[in-house]
Amino acid sequence: MNISLEGKTALVSGSTQGIGKSAALQLARQGATVVLLARNENKLRDVIDELRNISKRAHCYYVADFSSAAEVKAAAQTAVQNSGPIHILINNTGGPPAGKAIDADIDSFRAAFEMHLINNHLLTKALVDGMTKEGYGRIINVISTSVKQPLANLGVSNTIRGAVANWAKTLANELGQFGITVNNVLPGATETNRLTDLLAKKAQETGKTITELVAEMGKGTPLGRVGRPEEIANAIGFLASPAASYINGINLPVDGGRTSSL
Repeated sequence: MNISLEGKTALVSGSTQGIGKSAALQLARQGATVVLLARNENKLRDVIDELRNISKRAHCYYVADFSSAAEVKAAAQTAVQNSGPIHILINNTGGPPAGKAIDADIDSFRAAFEMHLINNHLLTKALVDGMTKEGYGRIINVISTSVKQPLANLGVSNTIRGAVANWAKTLANELGQFGITVNNVLPGATETNRLTDLLAKKAQETGKTITELVAEMGKGTPLGRVGRPEEIANAIGFLASPAASYINGINLPVDGGRTSSL
């Protein structure tokens, strides 16, 4: 089975921590040259050092705040100009704040829509010509199991993640003829700063520690624990590889079996 990414370049957004960082490191282990995209330059430099410990390829980074679509578009265009064709795009962005959908104001939906769907689309448009010319493209969106089963108290996130999933399925239909696949990875509860942030309020309300709450959450999965970022990254690495050439337009839950629907 060929999972080598030698000769391939991957752009990974939200790549300074959590799933994004783990994905960047995994793609580098498979042989890719990795382009990082995130807002914290100091953290980006740290990840570049880790990538260079894995391989001596021309790994690089660009700074962009995903609250600004203009910054994201400009960074993507510069990356293509400097790095040439980019074969793999990992769309990964931190989720919207917790809360019920009915309590959310309109601006919350607008901000989340731009941060996720609009920026994903801008990155894709910047890279798709190169993928088409190379005859190889992998667009992988890190979303959430909420596209299959809405999660309580994540109203804005549930709404926007669903929009991204359907956008991706539409692109899969449109781009497959060019050797470009588009797939969604749906992480369940995973040991990231996002999970810690979501549980912080509950910890205050219950008096339990975040560690205790994470353990309780893990018991809700058949495997009895929450996931690790590198486990999500393994799925991303496979979908990015030549071995996944006939997998297109799917939602892949990586959640230990927690989602109750197929």
